[in-house]
Amino acid sequence: MLSNSFASDASGIKNLVINKELKNYSDITFLNIKNKELNLNDYKGNLILLNFWATWCAPCKDEMPSLDLLAENPNLDNLKIFPINIGKDTSQKSLTFFEDLKIKNLEIYFDSPNTLAKKFKLRGLPTTILFNKDGLEFARIIGSIDFVDEKFIEWLSNFN
Repeated sequence: MLSNSFASDASGIKNLVINKELKNYSDITFLNIKNKELNLNDYKGNLILLNFWATWCAPCKDEMPSLDLLAENPNLDNLKIFPINIGKDTSQKSLTFFEDLKIKNLEIYFDSPNTLAKKFKLRGLPTTILFNKDGLEFARIIGSIDFVDEKFIEWLSNFN
């Protein structure tokens, strides 16, 4: 369970929703750029951030550079970031999107045919889901956020 101190530290962080109860999902799979299936269970023990985006999403474009910078934060060395394209964009279009934004620390992933968008009941883009080291969802960010915001990094580092 999240302690109240973690929850109160999150006050003032735009678009952050902390779950009252931790959520457990089974079979969370997605694809890398080479179409190889990855399973989220293989990353237990890490703090995990799934960021759902699409090339046509303007707020996704705005937040992606800060997500890229978050990936190189030395205080979050246990954080694994998976930007998952759910816009049915091609690999080439996604690569061009990353190149145009000068994204250098992140890999591109794609939603699997099982569609995580449905599994997580996503309502809009971007949406970011945070999983603790036990693989349980503890928070979401609905909409865009500045991932290098000091308050956000301080709050997130509690889970690292």
